[in-house]
Formats: sequence, structure tokens, C-alpha cells
Amino acid sequence: MTTTRTNVTFDSAGINIAAHLYTPQQAGSGPWPALVVGHPGTSVKEQTSGTYARRMAEHGFVTLAFDAAHQGESGGLPRGLEDPAQRVEDFKAAVSFLTTRGQVDPERIGLLGICASGGYSLSAAGGDHRVRAVATVSGVDVARQFRLGADGTQDPAVFQSLLDAAAQARSAAARGEDPGVMTMFPETAEQAGALGGDHGVEGFEYYCTPRGEHERSAKFLAWQSIDKLAFFDAFHAVPLIGDRPLLQIVGERAVTSWMAVEVHQRATGPKELHWIKGASHVDLYDRKEHIDPAVDKLSDFFTTHLGAAV
Repeated sequence: MTTTRTNVTFDSAGINIAAHLYTPQQAGSGPWPALVVGHPGTSVKEQTSGTYARRMAEHGFVTLAFDAAHQGESGGLPRGLEDPAQRVEDFKAAVSFLTTRGQVDPERIGLLGICASGGYSLSAAGGDHRVRAVATVSGVDVARQFRLGADGTQDPAVFQSLLDAAAQARSAAARGEDPGVMTMFPETAEQAGALGGDHGVEGFEYYCTPRGEHERSAKFLAWQSIDKLAFFDAFHAVPLIGDRPLLQIVGERAVTSWMAVEVHQRATGPKELHWIKGASHVDLYDRKEHIDPAVDKLSDFFTTHLGAAV
């Protein structure tokens, strides 16, 4: 099925959000079920979230891939801010936008969150009953990842040192000085490997090489992000999803998979933890041999729970 992509914007708590709306092209059909597709932290809609949005539109869903507030083409200052409350609000605002579109059935809207947006989509779904189904791909709680590490074994002193740096940045800004930013990636893949093993290397290769890099993918966070992440728990609202269906797609080799297991244990309604054989966390961003089965599973899940076009 062919699709069209349209540049759109919508408001999220007073911030202008830039998005791509993907629409299936099939004469005489509709209204369509719809999905909001969220990107990983520091990513943009032109990267993996756009890939999944386009692929899901080919399967018969109107899809909306957006740049989070403070990132990409969306508004918001400071740039590079990772504000969990705002990120959850972005998802809810995206749902509101879809309800205004004539080609969308407002009773059949789902969320699809990738990586950090996986956690945010769970929080948004827990508090927004307009969301009928939710799925994640390589889903994480980015706050847990900062506090505990990608594999959950990080020395607590690491995050304490980040909180020290964030506090110093706030004081510097109060004095009128440049607080600087937290750089997310080192200069080489070797350095990334020394800091984060294979997971660090894969992240570097996706964001910092022709494999997946994009000029608007910031590769940094504003220091205020750190203390905002300190108290956030993306999984707190999982029980509030209740009897609405939840699908989590996880790479068999993903070091972050422990977080999906925790979500699965917390969920109280229909739930499935689906493993992609041989895939790492980042493989599910762009590797066709891993994305293909993920998209097939997502299509079956959302068609079952949201239905096809009328």
C-alpha cells in the first residue's frame, strides 16, 4: 500500500510540535485507525520513528511521527531538554491532534513508543483513556537507564556525579554564565565501547555515522534534564493501563530487556513480551532483517485491537 507524508504541527502545553503525518492511499476507504509514534531520546522523526511510522502506514494505519518538545524541528527552550512530564504531554497532545483529523477514527488510536518513547508511551497511555492499545519497541524508562545504566548494574556514584554536574550548571546559569550541555556520545566508536560496551558502540554507529545520523539529532542533553530524570518513573502508571492491550517487542540480545520484563510483570491486562531472535536494542532501529518481523507483529497486534479501515 502506498502512503503520503505531510508536514504538520500541533500544540503541546504551549510548545509548537513538528510532525510527519503518514496516510495510507486507498481509494474509497476510511476512517483509519491511527498510531502516534515516538522516537528515542535525542532522536528525531526522520530516524527510526519515521521508519516505523511509514511502515505501519503501509499496513493501513494513519501514523504521526513527531519531534519531542525542545528537540528536532519542534519548539521549546533550552534546546536538548529531556523533560519527562513534557514528553508524556507530547504524546497526549499528539492524540488530541489525531482526533481532529477527518481520516482518523478517534475511537481507534494507539501509541507506539521506541526506546525512551516506549516508557513515555506507557505513562501517557496510563493517564489517557483515548488510547486503546499501546506497543513498544526496545522500550526503556530513560530515567532508569540514567540512574541504573542500560544493563541495570551501574554504580550509583555515576548518577550522583551527574546530579553534581547538573547542580553546578544551574548555578552557572544563575550567574549569567553558559551552563554548557551534557554530550551524549564520545568522539570515536572505540571510546563508546570503553564507556558502554557493545551497546555504546551500536548507539555511536547509529547516531554518529552515515548508518543513521541526522543533522537535527542533537547528541546532547541540557543539564536540567538530569535532575528532572532523577525522580521520574515511566513504569509507575503501567497498572493504570488496565485491560487495554500491551505489546512489547524486544531484541533477544538487548541489554535493556530487563526493563521490558519489569513492565510485563507490572501490567495487569492483556500483555505480550515478544522477542526478536538475534536482535540487539539498536538493531530494531534500522536493521531490515529485524524490523520486518517487528512490523509484522505490530501490524497483527494493532489490527486485532484497533481494527482495519472502514
